[in-house]
Amino acid sequence: MSKTNRVNYPLLSKINSPHDVRRLSISQLSVLATEIRMFLVETLDVSGGHFASSLGALELTIALHYVYGTPNDRLVWDVGHQTYVHKILTGRADELITIKKSGGLSGFPKRSESQYDSFGVGHSSTSIGAALGMAEANKLKGVNYKSVAVIGDGALTAGMAFEALNHAGGMHADILVVLNDNEMSISENVGALTAHLTKLLSGSAYNNFRETGKRILKKLPGAFEIAKRIETQAKGMFVPANLFEALNFYYVGPINGHDIDGLVEALKTLKHHQGPKLLHVLTQKGKGYDKAEEDPIAFHHVNPKFNSQQKVEQSAKVATKPTYSNIFGNWICDMAAKSGQLVGITPAMREGSDLVRFSKEYPNRYYDVAIAEQHAITFAAGLACEGFKPVVAIYSTFLQRAYDQVIHDVSIQNLDVLYAVDRAGLVGPDGATHAGSFDLSFMRCIPNTVIMTPSDENECYHMLSLGYEHKGPAMVRYPRGAVVGKGITPELDLKLGQAKLLRQGQVVAILNFGTLLPIALEVAEVVNATVIDMRFVKPIDEKMIEQLASQHSLLLTLEENVVMGGAGSAVNEYLVTHDLMTNLKVRNIGLPDYYQNHGDKKELLAEVGISAAKIIELIMEVKQS
Repeated sequence: MSKTNRVNYPLLSKINSPHDVRRLSISQLSVLATEIRMFLVETLDVSGGHFASSLGALELTIALHYVYGTPNDRLVWDVGHQTYVHKILTGRADELITIKKSGGLSGFPKRSESQYDSFGVGHSSTSIGAALGMAEANKLKGVNYKSVAVIGDGALTAGMAFEALNHAGGMHADILVVLNDNEMSISENVGALTAHLTKLLSGSAYNNFRETGKRILKKLPGAFEIAKRIETQAKGMFVPANLFEALNFYYVGPINGHDIDGLVEALKTLKHHQGPKLLHVLTQKGKGYDKAEEDPIAFHHVNPKFNSQQKVEQSAKVATKPTYSNIFGNWICDMAAKSGQLVGITPAMREGSDLVRFSKEYPNRYYDVAIAEQHAITFAAGLACEGFKPVVAIYSTFLQRAYDQVIHDVSIQNLDVLYAVDRAGLVGPDGATHAGSFDLSFMRCIPNTVIMTPSDENECYHMLSLGYEHKGPAMVRYPRGAVVGKGITPELDLKLGQAKLLRQGQVVAILNFGTLLPIALEVAEVVNATVIDMRFVKPIDEKMIEQLASQHSLLLTLEENVVMGGAGSAVNEYLVTHDLMTNLKVRNIGLPDYYQNHGDKKELLAEVGISAAKIIELIMEVKQS
C-alpha cells in the first residue's frame, strides 16, 4: 500500500513518535505545526478524509503530546474526526494516505491500531467517561499517570458528557477535560449552552476584564486571594465557568487554541494541579486553509483532489445520481407541504440526513436537538402525544444510542413516530463504529413497530409515505450512497405487510430484504431462482412464506444486517412455528457475527459471502449436499 513522502518537511520527517516531539524546543513547535498543516493538505488531497476538524485541533494536539507523557499518560479523544494530527505524531504519518481504505488506517482512534489510541471512538460524548475510568484505574494501581479527555463543544451537548462531569467532580478525580470550543460539531451547534459559550466566552468583555484585573491585582498585597475572588465573580458575570466549578472542576480559560506557547504553558500548569480540571480553548475549524475556514461544514470531510483546480473543473461536468438521503430530503419537503402535522427532528445531522432544504422551507417545524439521540426520541414522543407526526431522521448507528427511549417512550405508548433510518447496512470507509448492522435485529423484537426495507429509491419514497400515514411507530431503513436510478413514480402498489413476486423460478427462492436486490436478480438468472422483494420485515408476509415453502426446496434470505435476529430469523421463526421445514432447506445470508473493518463496501460484502458469485456457489453446494 502506498505511503506519503515526508522528505520535503524537515521537522516532520524526524517525528516518529511523541518522544521526538518532546525533544523539540518551544520555538520549533510552531514550525512543526506549519509543516503538518501543509502535509495534511497534500496527503488528504490524495486520500480524502476528515479535514477541517483536524486543522482546527492541530496546535492543541501538538501541545498535548509535548506536555503529557503519552502513551503512559492517557489521551482520550471524543468522536475522532480531529485525530489525524494525533496519528501523524504517533508514528502513522507515512500511512495517513491509506486512511479509511481497505487494509489502511482507521478514520478514528482504534486501540488495535496503536498504543497511543487509548480508547476507540466514533460516536460522540464518550471521552470524559472513558478518561475518568482510566484516571480511577491509575489511582487503584497506585501510578501517577495522567488522564486527559479532549471534547468538542458539539459533543458537550450530549447527556453522557454531563453525567461523566458530574461523576468526576463528585469523586474529585485527577482528570483534565479539554473543551475544544470551535462553535461547531459537523453542522452548526445548537442549544442554550452553545449560545452562551459563543456569545460570552468568545467575546472580548470577559478576557479584557480578566487580564486588566490581573495586572492591577498583582501589585496589591494578598493579590492572589483577591484575584481569585474577583475572577470567580467575573466568571459568574460573563461565562458559565460557575457551571463547571459547581461540578467541582477547576476552570481555566478561555485561551487561544492556536497559540502553542500559551497552550503549553497552561497544560504544564494544569498537569501538576490535582483533581478535576477543565481547560477551555477557542479554536477555528479549518484553521489555516481559507476555504475550510469560510465553509467548515463543506470541508468537514473532503474527497480526493479537493485542492486541485482540475477536480473543480471536472466536477461541473460529471452528473451524479441522487443519494437515498436526497430521496428522503425531497420526500419530507413534499409531505410537509401536504401535512401541517409533520415535524422533522435530527440529532445534529442536518447535512448528512439532507434536511437543509426542509430546515429553510419549514423552519418552524424543523428541530435540531444537538448530539442527543435519546432526547430526540423522547422529544418526538412528546410531540406525538399532542397530535403532531414527528419524523426522526437518524443514522442507524445513532439509533442504537436511543434504544431505551424507542421502547419506553414510543413503543409502549404506541405513539405515532416515523424513524427515517439512514446509513443502514455497511458504510465502507467509516468502519464498524458507523456501520448500521444491527437495526433490523434490535427493532424487530419491539412490539407495535412496522419495519420496512425498500429495495430502491421509489420504494423508499413511498414507504416513507406509508410509514407517515401509519398510526403507530414505523421505520424505513435505507443505505448510504447513490440510488439505483429508477426514479420516483406518482404511485406504487404498496400494501402493509405484502411482499412482491419479481421473478418466478424453480427449486430455489430468494427472499430479499432491501437494496441487495440487484444481487438476488443476478443470481436468479444463473440458477433460475424465484425472487421475492419482501419489503416488510414486520409485519412479515406470512402467506408468501407459506407459498414459497410449498413450492421450493431451498429458501435463501438476503439482508444487509447481521444474520442473528435479523429478517432471515423472522422467516426461520415462522417456518419452524408452523412446521414448514419438512423437506425444506433454509440459508440466511447477511452480515457476520463479528465487526468488519473499514474498506470498500462491495469488497466487504463479498468477504462475507454477499455477492452474486458467492451466493451461486452456496446454492450449488446446498443442492449437492
